[in-house]
Amino acid sequence: MKRTCLFVLVCLVSIVCSGQGAEDCTESDFLQGMEPGEKAALLLVHFGTTHDDTRALTMDALRTKVEKRFASLEVYEAYTSRIVVKRLKTRGIAKRTPLEMLLKLCAEGYTRVLVQSTNIISGLENESLRREVERVRPFFKEVRLGNPLLYEVEDVEKVVAILTGRHPADKRKGQHVVFVGHGTSTPATAIYSELDYMLKADGYSHYHVGTIEGYPTFDTMLARLKSDKAKQVTLVPLMFVAGEHAKHDISVEWKENLEEKGLKVLLRIEGLGQIPEIQDIFIDHIRHALKHRAHDIMEKKDAYSKQSDSL
Repeated sequence: MKRTCLFVLVCLVSIVCSGQGAEDCTESDFLQGMEPGEKAALLLVHFGTTHDDTRALTMDALRTKVEKRFASLEVYEAYTSRIVVKRLKTRGIAKRTPLEMLLKLCAEGYTRVLVQSTNIISGLENESLRREVERVRPFFKEVRLGNPLLYEVEDVEKVVAILTGRHPADKRKGQHVVFVGHGTSTPATAIYSELDYMLKADGYSHYHVGTIEGYPTFDTMLARLKSDKAKQVTLVPLMFVAGEHAKHDISVEWKENLEEKGLKVLLRIEGLGQIPEIQDIFIDHIRHALKHRAHDIMEKKDAYSKQSDSL
């Protein structure tokens, strides 16, 4: 009887966790059962930027929206880039790393913290954040980590619809659009290929994805442009902020290299974080994390082991 109940429970979990992380979570209210004296916080984590203009349009704009949508939570922020933190400090702007901020929240009596990054993929930055969260987990009653922008297939589908609608191009006139991501050295860079493939599968053959430090590379993107006999290319950052990479790598290096190949190059330099629909995806990820708890992989394996015993 117990084994049968366990099997039913596992099946129910796969149903109630529809949406992002469907196979890796269970329904659980982050704020349920809070006792008198407990405090809950929402920590927004960014890579960071030294460019004030894009910070206001992206990070500050998202925080304002988050504070309105989740009024029951105190909202804080942290930067993962130590270099950005140091440079801002010389200008009198104080920013903390995620570990520093989490320890500060612990000292101030917060018992529950939901951490939401603005990372685009689960690359090195997101992995470092996960490790810092694990270090402080024993100090809190509960700590949860929301997903980056591109995590589930549904996330990629949404971003394809948003970006193609925002950046129209006429293929008949030889107009192409290239979304330029940062990239990573880990297998997570495959998300960019997934995005590129989905663009083509949805009929947007004149839309391409390239990365500065990952795959697809500049050369693979250029090969597609040549194959399609492109005449004009619009470069668009696939990054949360339009900071150093957008203003130098994309606006200067990529632009000049493409112009040397005889292409007319236009720039649409804006961070993904300033697009309301992209902000809403992060809002959805926060909402999901508030209602679902991620499984521990060993708990899942134990459940599957017991399930197989009953078959």
